[in-house]
Amino acid sequence: MGTQAIVVYVDEEIADLIPEFLENRRRDVEQIKQLVREGKYGELSRLGHTMKGTGGGYGFMEISDIGKAIEEAGARGDREAVTSLCERLETFLAAVMVQVRQPE
Repeated sequence: MGTQAIVVYVDEEIADLIPEFLENRRRDVEQIKQLVREGKYGELSRLGHTMKGTGGGYGFMEISDIGKAIEEAGARGDREAVTSLCERLETFLAAVMVQVRQPE
């Protein structure tokens, strides 16, 4: 069974930046997995904080929400929560489709 696409509308002014933004989040997934293996919860918290701050600016509130939750889980040292949130991020990135918002 395939994953249902999640459509995110972005402004034309930032459309060229989106592929790199999403690729960086895919790299974050790998970094999160590595940091969990190493038990580096402070770094996980900082990475989540950065995701929280950047996601909404690019129109990806789901990434901001996940980042906030990773930040909090990292601060608690909650390995299970971070792992689950990483899977949520990975699933979102696999399903997201970007549409450029048409000017009115």
